[in-house]
Amino acid sequence: MSISGFDHVSLPMRETDAMLAFYRALGFDVEEQKAVVAVRAGVNMINFHRPDLWPRPVFTLRAPAAVPPCGDLCFVWDGDAAALHAQLASAGAAIEENPARRVGARRADATSVYVRDPDGDLLEFMMYGEAE
Repeated sequence: MSISGFDHVSLPMRETDAMLAFYRALGFDVEEQKAVVAVRAGVNMINFHRPDLWPRPVFTLRAPAAVPPCGDLCFVWDGDAAALHAQLASAGAAIEENPARRVGARRADATSVYVRDPDGDLLEFMMYGEAE
């Protein structure tokens, strides 16, 4: 047996309506549930804990110090830089850094673009094989 990867990560969320609109505008599959909002990209998922859940003292299945913004997430973008910039603009995301040369989990050179979601979490969009 071995660990084959991540199934999902969970983060607290503050600005529910803005977060839902933002992630939908970026093309994520967003599923609203009572306590969480599931944001899916392929077989990966982010569970955003709703603001009426994560501050409760009885909700202990989370990092005790996690409050928004506490996420630093990296996504693989399969398109080109122009398409990424257009998608980010449609979501109203301001680019913080672009382009940034990185080596990702694939152990290969990549180019990254950084933005923040409405709660302030840092999002990195990594393009493998993309020229600066």
